[in-house]
Amino acid sequence: MFNLERLRVLHEISVHGTVGGAAEALYVTTSAISQQMAKLERETGQRLLSRSGRGVRLTDAGRLLAAHAGKVLSLLEVAQSDLEAHRGEAAGELLLSAFPTAARGLFPAALNRLRHEHPLLRPRLTEAEAEVALPRLLRGGTDLAIVLDWRNRTLTLPAGLCSTPLLEDPVDLAVPEGHPVAGRRRVELTEVAEEEWISWPEGEFCHEWLMSTLRAEGIEPRLSHTAAEHHTQLVLVAAGLGIAVTPRLGRGPVPRGVALVPVHHTLRRRIYAVWRQDADRRPSIRAAVSALEKAALEVTG
Repeated sequence: MFNLERLRVLHEISVHGTVGGAAEALYVTTSAISQQMAKLERETGQRLLSRSGRGVRLTDAGRLLAAHAGKVLSLLEVAQSDLEAHRGEAAGELLLSAFPTAARGLFPAALNRLRHEHPLLRPRLTEAEAEVALPRLLRGGTDLAIVLDWRNRTLTLPAGLCSTPLLEDPVDLAVPEGHPVAGRRRVELTEVAEEEWISWPEGEFCHEWLMSTLRAEGIEPRLSHTAAEHHTQLVLVAAGLGIAVTPRLGRGPVPRGVALVPVHHTLRRRIYAVWRQDADRRPSIRAAVSALEKAALEVTG
């Protein structure tokens, strides 16, 4: 019996053509990919990869098994979808993931709605950023993920996934009370070009978005501090240690000492529900998307 995780690794190598591409698609290291392939070769008793310059290529046996792997993975998803569709109602366990502010801003209402409208469904929420949630989704460790991108910096979804937009979330500028722009109806980013900035940690998608957005305005930002959580960023702003941008969804109470000012050219992040294409017919997926869409409407008013 073949290990499904190893078949998925082989499938991704066949799709992307390189170990590095498979590792990037599955959000794991190239070493992890190589280890899984070595185990799969021992299971099959055949060489599945061969060296080709600095890269690798699939052997004839590798191409044959990769073709079957794609069919197996697709059939498993279709089988689960068909069983749910045959039953005609959302039931069983549904694994959900969302980044922190979506978990706070959307899921309390969405999960309550699912509990009352679909009592046989057992939704389980895990907080996770896209770089963790999407690999889990591809591997079958999550059924539906909530991810984000920005109007001026899009997130490319891997092949085999479906998505639907839930809402656009405006972003405000957070400054200390007493700042010259505090109390204004709106502000231009160029007006705060010389300020110290508080950002997400380097390497995160939102950090890269902020840097590119400011640089597009001709601003070379001076970073003073980084923090992954928005509330931590706001506490640092309240202490007078810099300024930050802060989305509205899931923001919660703003600390004393912080003033929020809308940006003239409205900054918005776009929030999506994402699921595997082969799971599209599952009643539980449709129920979750519907509950999240209604929760998003309540948030946006």
